[in-house]
Amino acid sequence: MGKQMELFRETTKIVKYETAKEFVMESSMTKEDFLLCSRSVFDRYFKEYEPKACVHFKDEYGSGEPTDVMIEKLRADFEKSGCKRIIAVGGGAIIDMAKILVTGIPQTADAVSIFKKEVEITKKYPLIAVPATCGAGSEVSSVSIMEATSLHTKLGLADPALFPDKAVLIPELLRELPYFFFATSAIDALIHAMESYVSPKANLYTEMFSEKAIDLLIRGFLRMTAEGKEARMEMLDEFLTASNLAGIAFANAGTGAVHAMSYPLSGTYHVTHGEANYQFLTAVFQTYQTCRPNGKIRQLTKMLGNVLGCREEDVFKKLEELLSGIIPRKPLREYGMKEEEIRSFSVSVQESQKRLLGQSYIWFTKEQMEDIYRSLY
Repeated sequence: MGKQMELFRETTKIVKYETAKEFVMESSMTKEDFLLCSRSVFDRYFKEYEPKACVHFKDEYGSGEPTDVMIEKLRADFEKSGCKRIIAVGGGAIIDMAKILVTGIPQTADAVSIFKKEVEITKKYPLIAVPATCGAGSEVSSVSIMEATSLHTKLGLADPALFPDKAVLIPELLRELPYFFFATSAIDALIHAMESYVSPKANLYTEMFSEKAIDLLIRGFLRMTAEGKEARMEMLDEFLTASNLAGIAFANAGTGAVHAMSYPLSGTYHVTHGEANYQFLTAVFQTYQTCRPNGKIRQLTKMLGNVLGCREEDVFKKLEELLSGIIPRKPLREYGMKEEEIRSFSVSVQESQKRLLGQSYIWFTKEQMEDIYRSLY
């Protein structure tokens, strides 16, 4: 008997509403629902419909990407609430924080020990995830990311228990999303699709989701370049759907070196997740292409060449030009990164991001990562 190989998993039910009002009216919220939301999204889209949930806002716990300190405070509030269901409305940070609540692990175990899987991870409470950005794909993934403040890096926890039970897509929630967050989150979705496409864990099933996400996102960027930033308002559904498709792809095939190399930048200088990933996208893929031009990267460059309308050998240069028109990419030094950190960041990635490096198109050496950091510095 051959060993069973899992090809694809999608355990999250995906539904769509045109408006937040429809979602509130049909979700039958009660005081046993713990609603974690950004204050601005709640006030703009939910407040007037008076959801009967136990409402908490992300800014009660801190700003920026999730940290172990923020998650500990959130866990304490959830434990005190006695709630039986979690509803997370917001970007990837909010959904990632909410995912840890589903385990119901008592606070005798801290967040770092949970992320290092030093305690058993099981699902105790259901989770409804409602994305309010078009990039994270966290609503369909079993991954949660946080910054471990004591370790000065990000940690990722991947476990089937973290899959949301339901993902709710509401294009209306993107309407007031500031342009910076729209652009960086949409680029992050493109990175999810591209990294999962060339992952060693990719297969025909995951490739279908990656390919469609890449096509939707790049065509959206091309239209924005031609017609202006406001053209995105006519494509909110497409961008949200593409993010969701990319999330399904990376939930199965994983992300790679782009994410791995961005983590020290995010952890040390608090650069938002999508923006940090964007710094490394084309440099990492150009290195892939140089080191192993005849593998899966060949299929990717052919696909990108078709949608970008350029030769295969020019796709990453053309992609860089396109994305620079959406939002300019900054040198790493402008975030405060120091030249001596080129080496220390590379060491940190090799030591703490083995899961992501193992999902990369090629396994990067410290020297290859140093070359990329230096070229972007």
